Amino acid sequence: MSWSIPLRAVLAALAIHTLWGGNPVAVKLGLEAFPPLWSGLLRFALGSACVAAWALVARIPLRPAPGEWPALLGIGLLFTLQIALMNFGFNATAAVNGAVLIATNPLFGVLFAHFLIPGDRLRPLRALGALVAFAGVALVLARGAAPGGAGYGDWIVLASACLLGLRLALSGRLLRRVNAVRLTLWQMLVSLPLFAIGALGSETIRFESIGFAPLAGIVYQGVVVAGLAFTVNFYLIRRYTPSVMISFNFVAPVTGVLLGAWILGEPITAGLLGGMLLVAAGLVLITRR
Repeated sequence: MSWSIPLRAVLAALAIHTLWGGNPVAVKLGLEAFPPLWSGLLRFALGSACVAAWALVARIPLRPAPGEWPALLGIGLLFTLQIALMNFGFNATAAVNGAVLIATNPLFGVLFAHFLIPGDRLRPLRALGALVAFAGVALVLARGAAPGGAGYGDWIVLASACLLGLRLALSGRLLRRVNAVRLTLWQMLVSLPLFAIGALGSETIRFESIGFAPLAGIVYQGVVVAGLAFTVNFYLIRRYTPSVMISFNFVAPVTGVLLGAWILGEPITAGLLGGMLLVAAGLVLITRR
């Protein structure tokens, strides 16, 4: 694969996807003290503050136009459901499994885009990539990372990846008429009261478990992933091309599995390794130009 961009942009894109690959581990750490909905609330309170600060520095208008409200509210509801499912799924499975399964979102994205975005067709190479990656998903689901094999948490994460793919496809249409920074910020803002209602009504923070690791996990999700990674992501897209980012999608599952094994001590079995490699190979195929 070749890119007509400077080496520094390649290294920046590689770094961003490496950071995103660490998100499943950060979620698992945060869940030690903050249940799924509380994790979502805290993460996007931090993330929205970071994105808003960056938008103000970049002088990007944050107030939606009157005609943008229905689309922003709709995508915000989808965003909230997708993140909630991801957190619940990660809470019920290993981080190494979650890293591979959530990374399949571009596969669902190209499938939805085939029907939702004119001109974005599922061509033979992309179809082959989707088949290869879904073979990797099947391998992960059939084997599982835990002794009992794949459980309901894996399926919840896969459902979240499917919704994330749908959200990306719908966002592709919305970005033709809505500023990308404003779209991302308002997804977070719409989610905050929903996460707050759910968290206050159904979950309890485990205060006795609050320590460095859970707090670091929340800060990583909110500041590093939703804040820093987002900022650099849009800098690259604005400076070069969106393909700078999607061409590196294969990095995230590899990073997530390695970090899950290193930080959390989760096992990397032959089945998981095979599934990870198939998913990564499929992502490379669907993002080739």
